[in-house]
Amino acid sequence: MTEITTVENGRSHGRLTIRDIAKLAGVSPATISRVINGRPEVSDAVREHVLRVVAENGYTVSRPPVGAPTGLVGVTLPLIHHSYFSEILAGIGEAFYEHEIPMVLCPTLHEHDREVTLLQRLRHGTTDGAILILPEESHEELNALQEQGYPFVIVDPRSAQDESVPTVSASHLAGAREATEHLLRLGHRRIAAITGPAGWIATDDRLRGYRGALAEAGIMPDASLQITANFRDNGGRAATQQLLSLPEPPTAIFAFNDMLAIGALQALRQAGLRVPEDVSVIGFDDTYEASIVHPALTTVRQPLAEMGRMAVSQLVRLLQSQRIEALHVELATRLVVRESTGPVRL
Repeated sequence: MTEITTVENGRSHGRLTIRDIAKLAGVSPATISRVINGRPEVSDAVREHVLRVVAENGYTVSRPPVGAPTGLVGVTLPLIHHSYFSEILAGIGEAFYEHEIPMVLCPTLHEHDREVTLLQRLRHGTTDGAILILPEESHEELNALQEQGYPFVIVDPRSAQDESVPTVSASHLAGAREATEHLLRLGHRRIAAITGPAGWIATDDRLRGYRGALAEAGIMPDASLQITANFRDNGGRAATQQLLSLPEPPTAIFAFNDMLAIGALQALRQAGLRVPEDVSVIGFDDTYEASIVHPALTTVRQPLAEMGRMAVSQLVRLLQSQRIEALHVELATRLVVRESTGPVRL
């Protein structure tokens, strides 16, 4: 809690909390905090009143000097409840606990402006550095943040970063190739791909892996079998419905994450088709949901918790002004075969 020091004739006379000052001003502690921190969510009249109470009673806010270490680190992530992000966060939290470093958690809700605001607050004296999971900021904004001297590490970057920006990710291309090769070994030749948003590293690299495996098998990519979606289950459902409307539907579907694959399973069930007897489905990530859906999902495992731990290791080295040998870390993926894939129906 922020402390306020009583000063009389240049001498300190003890410390009061925000609650004490709120009582004197007749407002809530939250309002005092907003005024002290220069937040905009306070009317001019209330702000004036609070500052007048502080001034009249000879109080000064006790804050660490600008640039002084806080002992805190920030973590920004789109959503907390999503199992993909929560598994990364679990690895981050455990690693920071081992280093005895507390963290400030900042959900961004996939909103660019919200994330920029949160990062500015983290940078200005709140934290010593941050881990950014799938950040919304542009290439230029992240470069500017680095130039301002604020240490950070990106987990699962949305787009390619400069060589100087530390990143941790999984091997999207190798994982997608392994998933497609698994379906090819089962005899499938009409293999559809439900991709993520265009321009994302995960989408582009997984698409290259998928196409590369098809090319090695002598199969030309069919544009009608490649559907762009939004990495959510509703996107998987809509894309699968589109695929089933083709004159010659696919015998297998490679969804570029588990939520897309789960949406595909739902659409196939609604269409009266069996998985894997009629259509095989494979995902990517190996989140918790992959093991509990029916049928259990074959997928490519990303080491999500380990990605989080690796990011902490990188950030701690930055905070200690140590050299990082590998700025761009790419962890290996692994195919996990369950019940949603099987031989092509003859």
